[in-house]
Amino acid sequence: MKTGMIDTSRIEAMMAQLKAAAVRPQGADSPMQIGKTAGKVDFADALKSSLDQVNNVQQQSEQLGQRFAAGDDKVNLSDVMISMQKANISFQATVQVRNKLVAAYNEIMNMQI
Repeated sequence: MKTGMIDTSRIEAMMAQLKAAAVRPQGADSPMQIGKTAGKVDFADALKSSLDQVNNVQQQSEQLGQRFAAGDDKVNLSDVMISMQKANISFQATVQVRNKLVAAYNEIMNMQI
């Protein structure tokens, strides 16, 4: 169903994807991988992986915006806006995690031994 220029079926599909991603554990695509990832996880690898993912989302959003600005008929404004919001949210989450890590580091450094 289309309302003006906004395709509500795409929005509903995106909402379903976001809800499914929120329910699924990070890094686990299948039930067999859940047991494997429950073991040792290197913090540096997990941090690098999440930063790479944020970077990829931002680059894809930028490319989609450039394609829309260039007049590509295959790119909708709603897709560009959704990708930009996803990139913004992922960046904000990364900044919040960084802030928490810095606060924890400062708290540990200020502990008396």
